[in-house]
Amino acid sequence: MPVVKYPRATEPLWHEWDRKAQKCGLRHTVYAVNGDQYTGEWLDNLKHGKGTQLWKCSRAIYSGDWKFGKRDGYGSYSIFDPVTREYKKEYIGWWKNDQKCGYGTTLYPRGERYEGEWSGGLRSGWGRMYYQDGSIYDGQWLQDQPHGQGMLRLPNDNRYEGGWRDGKKHGHGKFFYLDKGQLFEGIWAADIPKCGILIDFGRDKAPAPTQYPIPKV
Repeated sequence: MPVVKYPRATEPLWHEWDRKAQKCGLRHTVYAVNGDQYTGEWLDNLKHGKGTQLWKCSRAIYSGDWKFGKRDGYGSYSIFDPVTREYKKEYIGWWKNDQKCGYGTTLYPRGERYEGEWSGGLRSGWGRMYYQDGSIYDGQWLQDQPHGQGMLRLPNDNRYEGGWRDGKKHGHGKFFYLDKGQLFEGIWAADIPKCGILIDFGRDKAPAPTQYPIPKV
């Protein structure tokens, strides 16, 4: 009785080559087609674990944690200064899904600094912002703007404590005019005081008090 022999199914060679090419574990520097460089750990051909990425066009560097090809965990992002020819850290903190998320510090080009919480790459939560003119805002943020309760201290030590909305004073608040020894307490709307009461506050220690004190009612 004749025996029929069927050809044995063989796996294409490129399947084997592809398995060997899959990056997993710690690798030396891998160069992308566009010139970007990555040195670190891999999992299933994706950046995963600890690693450092260098972008060729912007010359920026990220060093820290990765998860399935995206920045996720703790890491620092540095930019190249063409004047000093040195790298300057721009952000140090936590990341999620390739965006700033959690607690972190950002250093801005003009010497400004933000320390606080982030969400989706934007300042959101509680944080402190140091501005170029010497002002300091300490309070709540939402989508990159002061929003909620917070305190703004000006360079001359005058300060506002109260509500904020979309980066402007809004709601109940107090403004301490320490240079004049006065306190305004009232309601604000879009950075404008609408109604309230102005009283003398520490007038005897004020450096530049008004000529006439406010009479008590």
